[in-house]
Amino acid sequence: MNYRLPINTIKEQIEAKLQHNFGLTLENATDDQCYKAVVLVVRDLMVKGYLEFKKRAEETHTKRVYYLCMEFLMGRSLKNNLYNLGIEEDFRKALSEMGLKLDNLYEKEPDAGLGNGGLGRLAACFLDGLSTQGYPAMGYSLCYEYGIFRQKLVDGWQTELPDFWLPGGKVWLQEVPEKRVEVHFGGHIEEYWNNQYHIVNHKDYEKVMAVPYDMYVSGMDGRGINVLRIWSARGEAFDMSRFNSGDYLRAMEQNAMAEVITKVLYPEDNHLEGKSLRLSQQYFLVSATIQDIIRRHLFKYSTLDNLPDCVAIHLNDTHPVLAIPEMMRVMLDECGYTWEAAWDIVTRTTAYTNHTVMAEALECWNEELFKFRLPRIYQIVQEINRRFCESMHQRHVDGYKVGRMAPLNDGYVKMANLAVISSHSVNGVSALHSDILKETVFNDFYTEMPEKFQNVTNGIAHRRWLNQSNPELASLLTEKIGDGYIHDAAQLEKFLEFKDDASVLEQLGKIKRDNKVRLAEYIKKANNIVLDPDSIFDIQIKRMHEYKRQHLNALHILTLYQWLRDNPNADFTPHTYIFGAKAAAGYYFAKQMIRFIVNLAETINNDPRVNQKLKVVYVEDYRVTLAELLTPAADISEQISQAGTEASGTSNMKFMINGAVTLGTLDGANVEIHEAVGDDNIILFGMTTPEVSALKRSGYRPRVFYENNPIIRNAIDEMNKGFCGVSFRNITDSLLNEDPYMVLADFESYSQAQKRAEALYNDHARWNQMGLVNIAKAGRFAADRAIREYADNIWHATPVPPAPAADKTVKATVKKPIFKKMR
Repeated sequence: MNYRLPINTIKEQIEAKLQHNFGLTLENATDDQCYKAVVLVVRDLMVKGYLEFKKRAEETHTKRVYYLCMEFLMGRSLKNNLYNLGIEEDFRKALSEMGLKLDNLYEKEPDAGLGNGGLGRLAACFLDGLSTQGYPAMGYSLCYEYGIFRQKLVDGWQTELPDFWLPGGKVWLQEVPEKRVEVHFGGHIEEYWNNQYHIVNHKDYEKVMAVPYDMYVSGMDGRGINVLRIWSARGEAFDMSRFNSGDYLRAMEQNAMAEVITKVLYPEDNHLEGKSLRLSQQYFLVSATIQDIIRRHLFKYSTLDNLPDCVAIHLNDTHPVLAIPEMMRVMLDECGYTWEAAWDIVTRTTAYTNHTVMAEALECWNEELFKFRLPRIYQIVQEINRRFCESMHQRHVDGYKVGRMAPLNDGYVKMANLAVISSHSVNGVSALHSDILKETVFNDFYTEMPEKFQNVTNGIAHRRWLNQSNPELASLLTEKIGDGYIHDAAQLEKFLEFKDDASVLEQLGKIKRDNKVRLAEYIKKANNIVLDPDSIFDIQIKRMHEYKRQHLNALHILTLYQWLRDNPNADFTPHTYIFGAKAAAGYYFAKQMIRFIVNLAETINNDPRVNQKLKVVYVEDYRVTLAELLTPAADISEQISQAGTEASGTSNMKFMINGAVTLGTLDGANVEIHEAVGDDNIILFGMTTPEVSALKRSGYRPRVFYENNPIIRNAIDEMNKGFCGVSFRNITDSLLNEDPYMVLADFESYSQAQKRAEALYNDHARWNQMGLVNIAKAGRFAADRAIREYADNIWHATPVPPAPAADKTVKATVKKPIFKKMR
């Protein structure tokens, strides 16, 4: 479909939207209203493209992918969709003739509050890749009213404020009220036999309505347009009789309690109510989604027998794993399938991606809570557990091993175990991570069912993180190697031809400096800190977590500060260290890490002895829009998690494609980045995964490093005294007594890596060459490649053919009755 419109038509449609939707003329409209009018015009184009794409998919019986994830970190959509549809310059010209600036309208859009970190951003990149390559797909998540939270730093302490994204973001959402479904919680189960039929009744349950909102996601050139369907929770009905009798609070209570489900992403769960809400959120997502998928399939085929041939359901991490027992419930209770027939269909349809080796992320639910909130689902999980354990015992598997693999054990429902048992494919997201899963986390399963385990290394939407975020670099690439890399990121490899071209290397250096100037202007405005764009911009942006080791970075900065205080006239290349991260609301230690970095930054930035050489910036309220500004400006990409803890990482890929040099451990996808660029174009430090394991086995004693290294000792002693009147003894106590992620063990190696980075940076031609090699080798980390691997090896899906099949006699799968007798 051609999405381009004549300039006059664009202007007319924008003015029509202003008039019909806001009752305004252009002269009276604000930029915010003009932004919404433009979005409505673009959304109409996307709806038309989606309907055409959907029609082609249905006519060709192309397999559909359903991607379930608790979060989709979409960022802003207007610029992305205008770029992908190839109409950005048309709209820019039309708006200019109307006296408006497109860039000003971009700033009116909030980041969609539907995600938090790498998990959600990956899901968003995958929707882009699915659409670009023409795979019919739907993403499913929840319509969080307040998103994750807006971060405000008060005296260095993270304060969480509501993220009011919907007023500006809802214009992208199209409500589909006729597709609403019921989701049931609590109550009790009645079971009995009526002649040969097994009857299961769910009684006295709490009913919550799931109302879908659709957000359209365009691929490059508009080849495919897919949908992200997000569910909003509503109460069943307003209790007018209670209200009229004066019981106002009780009348409102049912609606209020239902709507809490989709208020906030990841509510704090360090109390029973929080745990119950999180469980409710997860079941609400999967129940609404599975009902929607099955209803759509039955409408077309009138049977679920062919579901695995027509549909792939992908569970992104453990949060949506309840889709498996929910699908069994629908097939058993509502469609009349036998257990064996339903289980065969479910297990051939669903696949699972694991994203972590962190124990806290491998979710376990208290059995009593689970049974109370989801009584029928609990029964089904019990039966899955019974049958699985029975099958393992029949194979003479050791009883202790069966217990470790069981989805129900020790009073907990173990979601990761349930996922592995019930899926036909289980994959990690980097080569190292997948090996760790097989060797440790899921070793019991791997030894019994090795055929299930695969690897698909993560990827990024390179068009967004390169072409849109770094237009100067994209222009240089297009000039030197053509624009084929836009569709096929592997063609970036052609850029290697210029690694010895002094002119190209000089241009790369200028582009990097321009991006640093742009970031410095933002930081001057937002933080009132003046940065030197000729200093080394060393950036670490990701979730705040102990295993990501921002405190290793900060501890090293403190040692630099101490050295510069003692040697103010020493030869030192100016450094700017930049952090951006949110900590989970209840993660006290991570909040203390933020406070340490912020207070250390304030101390350094206000010390005239060092602040011309050393600056530290903590960027508040880190989000996708800020990442698009930060990533192109980085000289050094900090990827310093302890080896064996990061599943993959994607910020490393975004930095790499923008010409930053990775300073990191051999962890996650860093291993594959190292493999791609070679020893000379990455700065590695620290222990490897086997070395970490060996040190743990031998008995790690972190205090030894404090006692034997005066640099570490002086830094920790100063942390105990504190900055800005705050002592950080709780961090130092952890480092000295536990140090769970071996910060002190890797500190000296990290310090030496920083010195190597400084020396390399000072050879500007060499540094720019390293950046060029990283750009050229980044193609393998495109989401398009990852999607093709999922499609070929896991989903067994193909793209929609570009035109309807020539043979008009193709027939749909033979329809069969919906209901089957239970045996």
